[in-house]
Amino acid sequence: MAHKNLNTFVDLLRNEGELKDIGIEVDPELEISAIADRVVKQNGPALLFTNVKGHPDIPVLINTFGSKRRMEMALGTDDLDDIAAEIADLIQPNIPSSLIGKLQMLPKFARLKDTQTKVVRHGPCQEIVETESPALSTLPIIKCWPEDGGKYITFPQVITRHPDTGTRNVGMYRLQVFDDTTLGLHWQRHKGGAHHYHVAEKLKQRLEVAIVLGPDPETMYAGTAPLPDELDEYMLAGFLRRQSVELVKCKTVDLEVPANAQIILEGYAEPGERRLEGPFGDHQGYYSLTDEYPVFHLTAITRREKAVYPTIIVGPPPQEDAWLGKATERIFLPLLRTTLPEIVDMNLPVEGIFHNLAIISIEKRYPGHAQKVMHALWGLGQMMFTKVIVIVDKDVNVHNMQEVVWRTGVSIDPKRDIMITEGPCDVLDFASQIADYSGKMGIDATTKWPEEGFTRGWPELLSMPDEVNQRIDDLWPQLGL
Repeated sequence: MAHKNLNTFVDLLRNEGELKDIGIEVDPELEISAIADRVVKQNGPALLFTNVKGHPDIPVLINTFGSKRRMEMALGTDDLDDIAAEIADLIQPNIPSSLIGKLQMLPKFARLKDTQTKVVRHGPCQEIVETESPALSTLPIIKCWPEDGGKYITFPQVITRHPDTGTRNVGMYRLQVFDDTTLGLHWQRHKGGAHHYHVAEKLKQRLEVAIVLGPDPETMYAGTAPLPDELDEYMLAGFLRRQSVELVKCKTVDLEVPANAQIILEGYAEPGERRLEGPFGDHQGYYSLTDEYPVFHLTAITRREKAVYPTIIVGPPPQEDAWLGKATERIFLPLLRTTLPEIVDMNLPVEGIFHNLAIISIEKRYPGHAQKVMHALWGLGQMMFTKVIVIVDKDVNVHNMQEVVWRTGVSIDPKRDIMITEGPCDVLDFASQIADYSGKMGIDATTKWPEEGFTRGWPELLSMPDEVNQRIDDLWPQLGL
C-alpha cells in the first residue's frame, strides 16, 4: 500500500523502532552531518532533529533510507528482488492461451494505469505560500563537510521541461546556497536537466525550474533512478506506489509538483548565466573541484504548515545513498536482462561507489561472450560511467566478495583477460586524465575455452559430493561444533 506522504512514513519508522527523535539543539552546519555519518556507519536508525539551531519550527530528517530494511519499508516490499520480479513479469509476461488465464492477467496490466500522473487543484505542499520575499535562510539547510563551498540542498528533486518537446525530467542534483534567493544548479552535462537547460540556452529562453523536497518515499526514490530521458520518473513512482502520483501546479512557474511534498522552491535559470560552484564533499569520498554552473533564481517557497526538511549526506562509504543504489541495482536488473538475457546477476559494491566497479555473472555461451557483455554494458544508459567491469561465470555469487576476489584472482591471465578501452565518465571522477572522459577496464574472469586460445585444459573446481554434504548436515548437531 502506498505511503500517503513522508510524514506517515516517519510515523511508521518511529513505530517500528527505525527512527530516533533528537530533541537537543543541533547546529545545521557540520553537526547534523557529523552525527549522521557516525550513525549510518553503525547501521543505525533514521534521525529526526526537532530542535535545529535557528530553525526550531522545521525538523530535519536524515538517514531515512540508510538500511536494507528501511529501503524495503520505503518501497512497500519485504525484499527488493520482489519488485524486480514484478517488473520482469510485466515486461515479459507469460501469456496464457485460455480465456480464464487471460482474464486473470487483467489486474497486472491494469497496474499500468498507476504510472499515469494525476493533476489536482490543491495540495498540502501549498498550505503556506511565500511569493513576496521568499528566503532560503528560512529553511534548515545543512553544511555537510568543513571545506564545502557553503550550505547545500542535498536531497532535492529538480523538475524541468524540455523547451521543445515538453518532456518532464526529474533529477537529483546538489544545490549550493549562494544567498537568500539563488542556488547553484549542479546538473552534470550527461543529465536530463542539463540537456533541457542547454536547449533553452540555444533558444535564448529562460528555463523554469521547480525543486521538490520530501514527497512520499517511493517518489523520493524514483527521483534517483537512472531512467532514460524520455521516461518520466513519476511514472516509475506510480508503479512503485501502486497509485498515481498526484501533482499540483506551481504558483509562479508553469510546472507541476507532487501535491504531498513537504517544501517546494519555484524559480528559473537564465540562459548564459554561470557562477562558481563548489567545492563539495561528494560520494567519491573527496572534495569535488569548483566549476562554473547555472544559477537558480527563487520566485516562491510553498510548504506544508508542519513541514519536515529531508536531507542526506554523501562521503566515504558507506553512506545513506548505499541503499538507494542497491535498490536501483535490484529493481533495474530485469530491465538490463531485456537487452542482455545472458546476465545472471549483478553487484555494484558500495565501496566501488556503484559506477566505479560492476561485478556481473553470465551464462557463457560462446567464445568472447564476456567481452560482448562488457561493450554492451558500457553502451547502456548510466552504465557508461562504469570504470571497471568484472565478468564471472554463472555459478559465482557476485554478492560474496570473498568468492569474487578468489575466483577472479585465479581465473585471469592479465595479458589475455584484461581489456582497456575509453569513454565517458562521471563528472565527479577526479582521477580521470581529462574531465568527463576516462579509461575503462574489463576483466574476463570466466572459464576459458579452447576456442579462446586456452588449450591446456581448465581444472575442475574443488567441491564435496552432495551425498557427503547431506551426511555431514545430518551429523552436525551430534558433532558439538
